[in-house]
Amino acid sequence: MGFVNELVEDLVGLVRDPTDEQKAIVAAIAAIVVVDRYAWYHDIPFVVQSVAAVGAGFIVFFLVSYLITGQFVPPDSDDEE
Repeated sequence: MGFVNELVEDLVGLVRDPTDEQKAIVAAIAAIVVVDRYAWYHDIPFVVQSVAAVGAGFIVFFLVSYLITGQFVPPDSDDEE
């Protein structure tokens, strides 16, 4: 049950003290849900609804990542700048 224990620890960590990556992922998931429900409510075709939701998720993910870290791509650990 190592996998289940690790999953539980990750979920507890997400709730108690989320990392920057987890914050960006949660924001992206929230954007996907909002766009999906908006499109469903307005009877937009399923394919368009899915593409719009995933696209909004990517956009929000990158924007939140940029707002949190101040850069789009994390630096290499061995980069001396």
